[in-house]
Amino acid sequence: MMKAGMNVARINFSHGKAEDHMETIARLRRIADEENVVLALLGDLQGPKIRLGEFETIYLNADDEVRFSLDGSVEGTLGLPHKELFDALKAGAKMIIGDGEMDLEVISNDGTVLVCKSIYEGELKQRKGINTPGTKHSIPAITKKDREDLAFICQFELDFVALSFVRSAEDIDELRSLMEAQGKSIPIIAKIEKFEAMQNLKGIAKAANGMMVARGDLGLDMPTEQLPMLQKEIISIGNRYGIPVITATQMLASMETSPRPTRAEASDIANAILDGTDAVMLSNETAVGRHPALAVRTMGEIAQNTEKNFPYKAWRSKRKSIAKLGSISDAISTSSCNLAEQINAKMIVTSTMSGYTARHISRHRPVTPIYAVTPLTKTRRRLALLWGVECIRMGQIESTDEMIAESISAIESEDTMLNLKPGDLIVLTGGVPFGRTGHTNLIQVHEFEGANKPD
Repeated sequence: MMKAGMNVARINFSHGKAEDHMETIARLRRIADEENVVLALLGDLQGPKIRLGEFETIYLNADDEVRFSLDGSVEGTLGLPHKELFDALKAGAKMIIGDGEMDLEVISNDGTVLVCKSIYEGELKQRKGINTPGTKHSIPAITKKDREDLAFICQFELDFVALSFVRSAEDIDELRSLMEAQGKSIPIIAKIEKFEAMQNLKGIAKAANGMMVARGDLGLDMPTEQLPMLQKEIISIGNRYGIPVITATQMLASMETSPRPTRAEASDIANAILDGTDAVMLSNETAVGRHPALAVRTMGEIAQNTEKNFPYKAWRSKRKSIAKLGSISDAISTSSCNLAEQINAKMIVTSTMSGYTARHISRHRPVTPIYAVTPLTKTRRRLALLWGVECIRMGQIESTDEMIAESISAIESEDTMLNLKPGDLIVLTGGVPFGRTGHTNLIQVHEFEGANKPD
């Protein structure tokens, strides 16, 4: 999968034990080193998964009644071990079971017994997940299990942590506080899969370091017909606030079993990229599918072909609105892209410690290739999530002059790979003084004179 183009590996804490994850992380990092691949690791917290209790499978016809109590001990009821639902669900509320296999409507709720009717016929199975679209409940966003898994993520220094079922910026703030208590600062990816999150999207984008369009649960919590436009909105907000966006779920679902994708899946991937997503994610296709490496290669080929036809001209007009936000960094990032295209520069080179400069250049989607030069391994891995950014390692530096010299030296040492020729122009951008996060204020044009090579 790494050879096929995988940039980020997701460790899903909804499944597996700590020892399984330890083995997976060690294997991924070992192979990445052996293959000289920059690979980021994303730890995905399970979040407050709401599930039915344990009972024998029952078959329901349309309009059949089914009754629930907290532990299933009331005669004629099935278990639903979530008191918060008994407190929140009212007559007329919907309960979607699993991935949409069953739809139930609440008829009555006296706080002890919840009476529902089945909208469609089908089997109701134990331990299936539940979505309650349109209903707010008090279940905490970060569970006891999440706290334990977060400690594991901090201990093994994963590159990103994804928070499931985010509802507001306060959920992000709580997770960040828990990390700070452990002396860690790991970028947080907010998974957008609740209707409350769509109501608070701008606040979440400001608080988080990235967002994920988690289409599986979002498509259950919101009307399915709205999902395409919700996806576009999430991507647009992420672009505007300069944070990466991941589009996920069923992107190549047919390749769980088939060696070829459907035409609709190819279009789905391409349209997400054209809208501005930074990353497209595979789930079951690579976790349990028959063709994991082929699925990665297929997705990569679709992405590369799409970027050959990317609407770069349309994105130039978007830069103007971002430049008007008033930030010096925004203005410099916009100007760097415009300058590079005006002088037909070979590349934009960003010198960065945190990845901030590269991130703000990337969100403008310039036609000019972007290269981030950094001395930090963790920054190289975190930049793997960004659209169009390639990373090059440079030596440790302590001043602005060293930053410029080392950036040029790092690029020149790679000139065979980059096909640089004497006279090629390079736009350099970064922050002065170097090492101050979130401070992009430098643009310089460098003319490549040819690297010094031994005879």
